[in-house]
Amino acid sequence: MILLIRDATPADAEAIHTAIVGMGKLLGTAHKIVSTPEDLAREGLAPGRAFEGLVAEVDGQFAGMCLYLPVFSTWLGRPGVYVQDLFVDERFRGMKIGEALIRRVARIGRARGANHLRLAVDLDNTRAQAFYERLGVAHYADDRIHAAYGEAFDRLSEGDE
Repeated sequence: MILLIRDATPADAEAIHTAIVGMGKLLGTAHKIVSTPEDLAREGLAPGRAFEGLVAEVDGQFAGMCLYLPVFSTWLGRPGVYVQDLFVDERFRGMKIGEALIRRVARIGRARGANHLRLAVDLDNTRAQAFYERLGVAHYADDRIHAAYGEAFDRLSEGDE
């Protein structure tokens, strides 16, 4: 087995989108995915864009991916890295590919001055939670993610200041 982890490019958008849909299916939320491979290629997958990514290949086959973006902590006064999506194809699970992807993102972040990594995990995804905890990516009970999507975001963005 030869594992290769490389930077994702817009040419990887189709495979990455398929992985995102695969994650949605595993979590029972595939119906919520409205992005397209074209969205991913247009908006990210290159330095200086909305997000970057890594692709893992085993013997030339797509095995997984990790999408990430820069963040900044005003409390720490330092940049960090936010992992948006991590996926390893079922055929390649148990081979430490997810761990290799997360470690590579942490190294990329450190090289860019980051001193922390953040991510969110679906409440029902206990397998992923255990995986991250094992790597030292702890759950902080004092944090809670709030979000505005769709019509809620539209109302928020159109309101008076």
